[in-house]
Amino acid sequence: MYAPLLKVFERIIRRGDLKLIDHAGKAYRFGDGMAPSVTVRFKDAATERAVTFDPQLALPEAYMRGTFTVEEGGRIYEFFDLVLRNSQVEEFPAWTRAFDGLRYLTRRLQQWNPAGRSKRNVAHHYDIDGAIYDLFLDKDRQYSCAYFEPGNSDLDEAQLAKKRHIAAKLALRPGQKVLDIGSGWGGLGMYIAKAGNCDVTGVTLSEEQLAVARQRVADAKLERPVRFKLQDYRRLEGQFDRIVSVGMFEHVGVNHYGAYFRKVHDLLNDDGVAVIHSIGRMDRPTATNAFIAKYIFPGGYIPALSEVMPAIEKSGLHVTDVEILRLHYAETLKEWRLRFLANWKPASERMGEEFCRMWECYLAGSETGFRYQNLMVFQIQLAKKVDTLPLTRDYIVEEERRLKVREQGAYAPRLAGE
Repeated sequence: MYAPLLKVFERIIRRGDLKLIDHAGKAYRFGDGMAPSVTVRFKDAATERAVTFDPQLALPEAYMRGTFTVEEGGRIYEFFDLVLRNSQVEEFPAWTRAFDGLRYLTRRLQQWNPAGRSKRNVAHHYDIDGAIYDLFLDKDRQYSCAYFEPGNSDLDEAQLAKKRHIAAKLALRPGQKVLDIGSGWGGLGMYIAKAGNCDVTGVTLSEEQLAVARQRVADAKLERPVRFKLQDYRRLEGQFDRIVSVGMFEHVGVNHYGAYFRKVHDLLNDDGVAVIHSIGRMDRPTATNAFIAKYIFPGGYIPALSEVMPAIEKSGLHVTDVEILRLHYAETLKEWRLRFLANWKPASERMGEEFCRMWECYLAGSETGFRYQNLMVFQIQLAKKVDTLPLTRDYIVEEERRLKVREQGAYAPRLAGE
């Protein structure tokens, strides 16, 4: 076993039981011997060295390629959970964070996302075999943090509650023009059109998502017009009464925050309201996780609020409400991970074993990130005027109740082909 790697595990693992088998077959144990118990194996010395110096990238890569395996006690999630739970007490040695420091220094280059590069980044993740998403998402293909109301653990219900919660914050009025920036497979836009009786325009850079969204609109025969376009938000013109963006801000890049909020300002009419829903950090700014940047979301970044608020202030928009969703995304990711594992065979038949291990690492690492590494989701409500919205937040709860009644039997979205 590579000696510095032993030092890392000796320092970090104080509780639980980790059994590590090195490339030569020698076993080592770490922790207090109590549950949970996980056994892992390194298949070669090169993997041991790589994980020592750059665990953020090298360990998930090794799991992907089969040179690091979980032998007993679960899968990669259980290993991540054991290590990261312990790391809340004892930090990783400074040398293991050296690459992270370099990535922070170069992050603006990695997040330079002009229109052409943004489209390629989106295609990398979203324009794959769409059937993969049906294997783990809800029926409406909501690919963002769900909203688990008290007493509810059902993913489909929680995703419906998320749409309802956002729609309530928009304070919709019949006939309003609504813009959805990053409209995905169309579920939120269709919900707003139906529940709010509004005209909706959605924009996406994903050709796969656009095709599905348009087909869904054609099948639904909605009373209000819903249009989906393949367009970069920076090239939009006109004005809208309401603007919503869910799960898209993570793709903007820190270099472009000023341009993003100035565009929201320009597109929003004087009495307008916008709601921006994004993953964020509870601690200081940093770099994108190396594995996520390389394999999952190139060009993406999870911001701290300290990076977002200055851009809003300079745009001329007023922040009228901020809500932090803490463990909602951890629970969402848990549901996605369990569903994906349950559908491993069809996923593997379509995409191969290495893709499945990569996707499992993505879901497991993201879930533990929300549990132990200070990730959260923020919803920022914006307006141009300080008196556009009611003085108290009661209207949000009241509108959610009204929308819930309206939903009863009236709105059951389905994907094309169902």
